[in-house]
Amino acid sequence: MRTAIFAFSRRGCAAAGRIRDALGGECRCYTMEKYCTEGFAPIVPPLADFTGPVFAWADALVFVGACGIAVRAIAPHLRDKRTDPAAVVVDELEKFVISLLSGHIGGANDLADRLAAALGAVPVVTTATDVNGRFAVDAWAAKQGLHIGSREAAKAVSAAVLEGSVPLCTDFPVVGELPAGVEMGKTGDVGICISWKNQSPFRETLLLAPPVLHLGIGCRRGISEEAVASLVEQVLDEAGALPEAVKMVASIDLKQDEPGLLELCRRRKWPVSFYSAKELSDVEGEFTPSKFVQETTGVDNICERAALLGAERLLVKKVAKDGVTAAIAVESWEVYFDG
Repeated sequence: MRTAIFAFSRRGCAAAGRIRDALGGECRCYTMEKYCTEGFAPIVPPLADFTGPVFAWADALVFVGACGIAVRAIAPHLRDKRTDPAAVVVDELEKFVISLLSGHIGGANDLADRLAAALGAVPVVTTATDVNGRFAVDAWAAKQGLHIGSREAAKAVSAAVLEGSVPLCTDFPVVGELPAGVEMGKTGDVGICISWKNQSPFRETLLLAPPVLHLGIGCRRGISEEAVASLVEQVLDEAGALPEAVKMVASIDLKQDEPGLLELCRRRKWPVSFYSAKELSDVEGEFTPSKFVQETTGVDNICERAALLGAERLLVKKVAKDGVTAAIAVESWEVYFDG
C-alpha cells in the first residue's frame, strides 16, 4: 500500500514516524519545511495544491492534526468513492484515529482500526453499517477484489441491510456462515448476485463480479487490435460473461510481441501470460485440434489450452474469426465472509 503521511508540528512529526513504522509498505512523509528531518519532504504551500499529485499517487492519506486541515487539503481533489484514496486523521497525541474518506471501498475504516490498534488509540468510524454492526457490502467486495456493478445498487443494499436482510445468490459455493443482514435467496426487491455472468435476478440487483475468467487467444502474425477485440467481445457476449470478470489473457509465447494482442490487453488493463508449446501441450483435456497450428507452433490448439492452464473448466471452446481464435475458461472460486 502506498501511504502519504502529513504532519504540521514537531509533535505531529514524531507521531507520523510511529505511524510510518506501524504501516510499513511504501510511505512518504511530508511536513512544513521548518520541521523537516530525515525521512520527511517539505510541504510547499498552498497545501491543497501540494496535495493534488500526492492524492493521485497514494492509496491512503494520513493527516496528523485537525480534521479541518485534512478536509481543506483533499476537498479540491475528490472525484469518486470508487477511486478516491482512503483518508484518516490522527490527532497529535494519538488518542483518536478518524476515518474521514472512502471508509468502505477505499479501506479507510480498516486503516483506522489498524492504526488505532498499533498506536493504542480509539478508532472513530461513522458509516452506518459499521455503527450498527451490519454487513458492509462495498467494503467486503473491495477486500475480495470484486467489481461492483452499480453504486446505486450498493447503496440500496446497504440501506436494506440496515432495515432487515437482503437475499444473496451466487454461482459459487459459499463457505462458512453468512454475515448479519444476508440470507440465501433468488427473489426479492433488492439483492446481491455474485457471478461472472451478466444477470439480474432481483428487481434491483447488486452484481458483484469476481476475476475468475481466463481468455485464451491465438492469432495470425500481424493481427490488428480491432480484429482481436471484435472476437473477444463476441465470445464474451455469447457466453453472457462480464468483461469485468476477466482475470487474464493467455496465449503461446510465440505471440508475446504481437502488437494487436498486447494493445488490447493494455487498453482493457488485462494481465497477459504467455506459455511455451510444452506447457500448453501438458494441459489435460479434450481440445479442438488443428493440424496447421500443430505444424506451425508445436501444439495442436492454443486458445483452449491457454485458457484452461490454471483454470478449472472450459466455458467456451474455440471460436475463430478473421485470423483470431478465442476460448474462455473459469477458475475455481469460493464465497467466504470473514465476520
